[in-house]
Amino acid sequence: MKLNFQKKAAEQMCADAEIFYQQIKKRRSVREFKPDPIPDEIIENCLLSAGTAPNGANLQPWHFCVIKSQEVKSELRAAAEVHEHKFYNGGVPEEWTDTLKHLNTNESKPFLEIAPVLIAIFQKASTHDHEGIERKCYYAKESIGIATGMLITALHQSGLATLTHTPSPMNFLNKILDRPSSEKPFLLLIVGYPTDDCEVPDIEKHGIESIRTYH
Repeated sequence: MKLNFQKKAAEQMCADAEIFYQQIKKRRSVREFKPDPIPDEIIENCLLSAGTAPNGANLQPWHFCVIKSQEVKSELRAAAEVHEHKFYNGGVPEEWTDTLKHLNTNESKPFLEIAPVLIAIFQKASTHDHEGIERKCYYAKESIGIATGMLITALHQSGLATLTHTPSPMNFLNKILDRPSSEKPFLLLIVGYPTDDCEVPDIEKHGIESIRTYH
């Protein structure tokens, strides 16, 4: 199969890169969501975009559970807050909770019930290759991390806000969502529209001089 690639002029590449940066730098993690529904087509296309991610041996070690049921979301919130309570009440070193203080997070997670869509991302230990043979997944964590980043970017570009949520441990996701024990919960992504009065922490990202070197 021949690669379908068309080289752009350098000027166009620079312009496109600048436009994308200006769009993506507006992405923020939010915790205040509207309950407004999201068209399924948007979620489906964003998941398809995530599924194009580079991955080890093209074994595609991911599974995405889309949760819209209010009953299931309530069950997930209850389970997550059990672990969050332990986290914020001596479950981790004080240094870690001190690091989080400026973000004003706590054990209460109402967004798990309010947001219209949750996406639970699972990492597979094995999948079937192009010949239908079951294979162990190599570089699974790296692969699913890339796919998750692409999913977040696709959702942002579609006009949606997201929040990455990682209660620890996360094995309650397998039980509630009926996923096999061979799949490891990677992340719970909250998706929706931010409230009109949504506030986010006043933070800055590192500048280019801090995050890159040339050799």
